[in-house]
Amino acid sequence: MIIGYMRPYHNDNNCEFQSTYLSGINCKKIFTEEHSFAKKREKLQEMMNSIEKDDIIVVTKLYIFADSTRHLMELLETLEMKGAYLQSIQEGIDTASDKGIYFTEMLKHLLHFQSDLISERTKKGLHEAKEKGVNSGRPRKADENVKKAIRMYQSKNYTLAEIKTKTGISKSTLYRYLER
Repeated sequence: MIIGYMRPYHNDNNCEFQSTYLSGINCKKIFTEEHSFAKKREKLQEMMNSIEKDDIIVVTKLYIFADSTRHLMELLETLEMKGAYLQSIQEGIDTASDKGIYFTEMLKHLLHFQSDLISERTKKGLHEAKEKGVNSGRPRKADENVKKAIRMYQSKNYTLAEIKTKTGISKSTLYRYLER
């Protein structure tokens, strides 16, 4: 079954262009989002839950279907698992073809590349900050508050909630100091 998916975007707020195009290719069913936001895409979820083997999802542009490279990969993996396919008209992508399979593999490599870049940049930034003497991570609690929290805990006159309220030291932080 050919299934269309539409979502409003800047140049097509009412999905008129998408509707015209998808109607012209005889979609048996068309799912249309009410909004363009990335969150709460109920129709996308409904469509992904309802697809079956050999169904073809058709969109006019990839960014209508997915909100990021990672999101696109997750959706493509779900389609592959269900034995369904994606066609994106503007990009000329059809995952049922050999070219589409190659696209999916390249996308996986690009995701790994993106992750590696982010990881390396983060490590480099942390290393440079450390060389400048900048401490990374969560700031330490003031020693007097920790000592007060430990005394309160050991007195057994206070609940953990009362200790947190009076000292600002959370239960997990208090236990971590107690283990030392």
